[in-house]
Amino acid sequence: MQTFYYVHTGHRIGLDRFRRSSAIIKSLGDVDITLLCSDFRIAQIAKEYGVQNSVGIDVVRNIPQISHHGDRLIFDSDEANPIMVEDMKNYFSTFIPIKNDEIAVDETFFINEKKSIKMSYFFGDDDYEKDLEKHLSFLDGLDIHLQLGFYYFLDYEEMLKEKFSNYFEFEEYEEMIKKTDILITASPQAVLESLASHGRPIYIKREDYSDDFDSLFKNLNVPIIKKFDKEKLTSIIETIDNQDYQNIAYLSNKITGIIKEKFNL
Repeated sequence: MQTFYYVHTGHRIGLDRFRRSSAIIKSLGDVDITLLCSDFRIAQIAKEYGVQNSVGIDVVRNIPQISHHGDRLIFDSDEANPIMVEDMKNYFSTFIPIKNDEIAVDETFFINEKKSIKMSYFFGDDDYEKDLEKHLSFLDGLDIHLQLGFYYFLDYEEMLKEKFSNYFEFEEYEEMIKKTDILITASPQAVLESLASHGRPIYIKREDYSDDFDSLFKNLNVPIIKKFDKEKLTSIIETIDNQDYQNIAYLSNKITGIIKEKFNL
């Protein structure tokens, strides 16, 4: 019996779920898990995130081509309809769905490093429609570092590098999170990692993203900005010292314990 963890990734969804999945897999220790990614590119570099076994499978329907009846599956995706979910429950001996707003942050972020970068901007790893470029005026007047994403096009990256005198390459993402004081981001996972690192994130709500994290971020006192409201951003930055951010605990929803309990570990 094998154990698989399927995660939905790609140039239209980004890497938030992947970053969460790698944190969960690492927290499970020596449990032998094969990560199944819906994108071959990230599967090829998963070892850099502590995931020893990973396979790119293109689409969710290819899971049975890798697995066998009676195997175990952790499922981190919104792709499946109710019929598909029921089929997977019958196919796998243990089927564990991960909710979109589950919290799981890699333990490496829970270090309070010196915040040598005052402000950074990370739109996300996915920007197929080049929305970052469309809303550059949102950042006018800010002395800010840019974090480049994983799925950006080559010509797009070069244009952005010309626009920002200071920027982080994709490989420098973890360093950026740890060293940035104020993180402006449209990535829910980056918000959580910034909080873990004792940063002060500001969440930009993208219209193409779900509302699943809104209540959580409000409870954590993370400012939320919609429709790239420049005036609100300016106001938040000016008063951010009064913002009572809440800390998050390592794997605060105890998802690792839930998985171990269902796997009888």
